Amino acid sequence: MSIDLSREAKSEQMKNVSAYIDKVLSLIEKEEVTTEEAAWITKETVDGFRENVNPGFLSYRKTVTKDSQFAAVEWSDTGSCFKDVNGKEYIDCLGGFGIYNVGHRNPKVVKAVTDQLKRQALHSQDLLDPLRAMLAKILADITPGDLKYSFFSNSGTESVEAALKLAKMYSDRTTFISTTRAFHGKSLGALSGTAKGMFRKPFLPLIPGFRHVPFGDIDMMRKTFEICSSVGEDVAAVILEPIQGEGGIILPPEGYLKQVRELCDQYGALLIFDEVQTGMGRTGKMFAAELYDVVPDIICLAKAFGGGVMPAGAVVAKEEVFKSWFPNPFMHTTTFGGNPLACAAAIATIGVLIEENLPERAAVVGEYFLKELKEAAKGHEDKVLEIRGQGLMIGIEFHKDEIGYDVSKGMFDNGVLVAGTLINSKTIRIEPALTISYEEVDQVVSIFKKVLSQVEA
Repeated sequence: MSIDLSREAKSEQMKNVSAYIDKVLSLIEKEEVTTEEAAWITKETVDGFRENVNPGFLSYRKTVTKDSQFAAVEWSDTGSCFKDVNGKEYIDCLGGFGIYNVGHRNPKVVKAVTDQLKRQALHSQDLLDPLRAMLAKILADITPGDLKYSFFSNSGTESVEAALKLAKMYSDRTTFISTTRAFHGKSLGALSGTAKGMFRKPFLPLIPGFRHVPFGDIDMMRKTFEICSSVGEDVAAVILEPIQGEGGIILPPEGYLKQVRELCDQYGALLIFDEVQTGMGRTGKMFAAELYDVVPDIICLAKAFGGGVMPAGAVVAKEEVFKSWFPNPFMHTTTFGGNPLACAAAIATIGVLIEENLPERAAVVGEYFLKELKEAAKGHEDKVLEIRGQGLMIGIEFHKDEIGYDVSKGMFDNGVLVAGTLINSKTIRIEPALTISYEEVDQVVSIFKKVLSQVEA
């Protein structure tokens, strides 16, 4: 399309855009939409993804039905569920890849953000903003051990980037150890720690100095430390998910994380825990580090940190590590990280987690959920390889990718949203809101059992 439009044509184009915006805003304003409006929204969504977002999403998983003529377009949410634009309700067991720990649109989080929005949405970047200070104090109080100083980001990937830069400034070392099946994000730094070749290959070379060792193999971790030390490439930090999320909900062997901590101490390396997915009560403790009685030097948070209302993340580090940023706090910055709306959401989220004992609830409900899923899978060992998890972070691994796809599709058709993990597509995740009711759990299990009986091995 030529950019050399006449003045009249440009004016007409802007009028059309303005009218389109007015229509969209009027639909956002409505609590309910008509059948005709729902059809228009669906068509605009499909056309927009095809022409202006990415047509690949239209063929992804369950987004469209087999004939690709009708898309499931999400429109509203509350509690443990969301509705599509046509009013069909789904129990959300994907949870936006783990962001809805306190539920969809938790009223306390929404109120905190709305109240702050009436006062100030973003900060000036020059004066001291109070909510950032208050949230940092709260994090110092609730994170394990002597973690003390916080840097705020907008996402998990940004939190990992900040952690890697902190580790680089702490020492003159440039070697990092990550693990197989790890997922730490997709920016160049975070991607260097991520393990899946499909995500990495198009962007090689990545940040130099990263080594990958098998997750859970402490002997290989020890040998890698020894080799790096002997060739003068001492390890700056090990970055780990305490429980691997995108790798397929992989729990560490007993004692593994403590042994990694000991190796880091022995060789003067930092330990970074990527708790973007495991943090904020998901695993039965506020942080998975507490499950294994290990204190990292840096912890990365995001996803549920913003309460499912605002994008928000954080890096919390020990003073000894963080102090390299004291002389010049502009060594690493972000325009929107730690903005007042995000901080209000995070403060309210932590309040809800504590007041409603949601980490403890995740442990109890998760144990029940896991037991019932295993019971439902009996007799289907030719399809289901393993069901495992911790708290409300559960993975169902199948023998083949195709079985996982068919089960996901069948559950979606029956009103339950699940999805595969990014590194291990044979495994579907169960990561509902920590507020999910026992009745909803039973409903999910019942649908899983029904669909499993209908799927071919």
